[in-house]
Amino acid sequence: MAEFFAGKEWTTFMQVLPTLPFETWETIWSTCVATLLALVIGLPLGVCLVTGEKDGVRPLPRWLMVLLNAVINLLRSVPFLILMIIVIPLSRLIVGTSIGTVASIVPLVIASFPFVSRLVETSMREVDAGVIEAAQSMGASPLQIIMKVMIPESMPSLVANITIAATTIMGYGAMAGIIGGGGLGKVAINYGYYRFNVVLEFVATALLVVLVQVLQTFGTKLAVQCDKRIQK
Repeated sequence: MAEFFAGKEWTTFMQVLPTLPFETWETIWSTCVATLLALVIGLPLGVCLVTGEKDGVRPLPRWLMVLLNAVINLLRSVPFLILMIIVIPLSRLIVGTSIGTVASIVPLVIASFPFVSRLVETSMREVDAGVIEAAQSMGASPLQIIMKVMIPESMPSLVANITIAATTIMGYGAMAGIIGGGGLGKVAINYGYYRFNVVLEFVATALLVVLVQVLQTFGTKLAVQCDKRIQK
């Protein structure tokens, strides 16, 4: 035991330990920003995938629906590690660098908004068709049906699915450490894996597990609170 505390692994851990709170905050911050941006893009797309169908409340041209589905399916089929490398020039163009937490947000958003759009589509399809037909019979416009019927009715499922997306994005963010992203992924990969420091690998992974558990618990409770079918 004395040899372990005097060894290189423990020395490196003590050197990196003061930076762990900041790296943890970087992970939380990048996850929140990437999730918000993915939701800004993915929510309208998911709504369009449902309402734009032939029998939807606001049908869109067939070619446009085919294009939307093709783009979403294409982006979802690209592995995240490969996608990160592909969009390095785009990250450099948008934020001026391809290294760091801010730069990692670009591939995170590109990788996650198609996933979010499919989750939103799934939630929207759970809305009872009878409720939508009742709103149409009362003369509600397509926008009113979307904003006042479909989204509120699907809110519990939306919250649950957004939570799933956020935890997935947090995992993606950890993987971004391979190409220079910040946060706990950088600690686990740069200081843990590359330097064969098992202690740092374990600590960084444990912190990520705790963050995911907290996020999932909060999201589940919020989804339950949004479900008006459950008696409060």
